[in-house]
Amino acid sequence: MSSAQLDAPVAETSRSPRRGRRRSSPQQRSDTRAALLFISPWIIGFLVFTLWPVIYSAYLSFTDYDVINPPTYVGLDNYREMLEDDKVRLALRNTFVFTLMSVPAKVIVSLALATLLKQAARATGFFRTAFFLPKMTPPVAIGVLLLLLFNGQQGLINEFLGIFGINGPAWTTDPNWVKPGLVLMSLWTIGATIIIFLAALQNVPQELYDSAMVDGASPWQRFWRITVPMISPAIFFVVIINTIDSLQSFTEAYTAFFGAGNSTYSNDAALFYAIYLFQQAFEFLQMGYASALAWLMFVIVMVVTALQFWGSKKFVYYEGGDNT
Repeated sequence: MSSAQLDAPVAETSRSPRRGRRRSSPQQRSDTRAALLFISPWIIGFLVFTLWPVIYSAYLSFTDYDVINPPTYVGLDNYREMLEDDKVRLALRNTFVFTLMSVPAKVIVSLALATLLKQAARATGFFRTAFFLPKMTPPVAIGVLLLLLFNGQQGLINEFLGIFGINGPAWTTDPNWVKPGLVLMSLWTIGATIIIFLAALQNVPQELYDSAMVDGASPWQRFWRITVPMISPAIFFVVIINTIDSLQSFTEAYTAFFGAGNSTYSNDAALFYAIYLFQQAFEFLQMGYASALAWLMFVIVMVVTALQFWGSKKFVYYEGGDNT
C-alpha cells in the first residue's frame, strides 16, 4: 500500500470537523427571523427605555443639569459633593438599617407561613391564593394603609395592643419606631416569597424525613439538618431579591412620610436613599447630582450582591452538584 493511501484516512479525519459544520436550513433561518420579530418589541423597549437611560445617566452624572438648561460638564464635582453631603450618609444609614431589619423578617415570617401552609393539605390552594393577594395591592395604597394602621393616637395596631394593656408607640412620629413600622408593613406583601418557599418545601424528599425520624431526630433537628439545606437555593434567591428590593425601597415610605399633605409626619428617620435621589431629581431638578446618586446605588447593589454570592458558596446546597 502506498504512503498516499496510508495518509488518506488521516487527511480525511483532519477535514472531518469542517464537514461536521452544518449550515442552518432555510426553515431554521425562517424560524430565527420569526423569533426575533416576536421579541423585537421587548428588544426595542430594552434599548430605548433601559439601556439608553442607563448610558445617558452615566453621562449626566458628570454634568450640572437642571432639565431647563443644557447639561454642563463638571467632571467629578457631583461625586465630590456626595462625600460632603450629610443627607447622603443619613439616607444610606436609614436604607441599610431598614434592609438589615426587613430582609430577615421577610425570610423568617415567609418560611414559617410556608411551613404551616404545607400542612394545609386540601386547603393549600385557597391559602396560597389568600397569602398572595396582598401582593397585588398598589404600593401607594400600602403607604396610606400604614398611616391608618400605625397612627400613634387612633391606629388599629395601637388599639389592638391596648386590649392587652400595652401602650403602643408613636410609629409615624417617633424616629426610633418609624423603620420598625415600615418593616412590619412590608410584611403585607410577602405572598410571592411564601409561594417560593412552599414550592421548595414540597420538593424536599419525604424519605429524608422518614429516615431522620427512624434515627430519633427531633422536629428542630429535622428542620435544621434537612429542610434548611434542601431549600437553601430558594433561601438564597429570596435573600438576594429582597435585599435588592429593600435597598431601593421608595413608594411606601414616600407616600406615608413625604407625599403631598404628609408634611406632619415627615422626618429624617424615613429618608431612604431612593427618596433622597427622587427629591434631588424631580423636586430640586438636580438631574446631574441625582444621576451620580443613582450610580452610587448601582455600585452598592452590585457589591452587596457579589458579597452574597461569595458567601453562598459555603451555605447553599445544590443537590447533585457542587456547593457553589
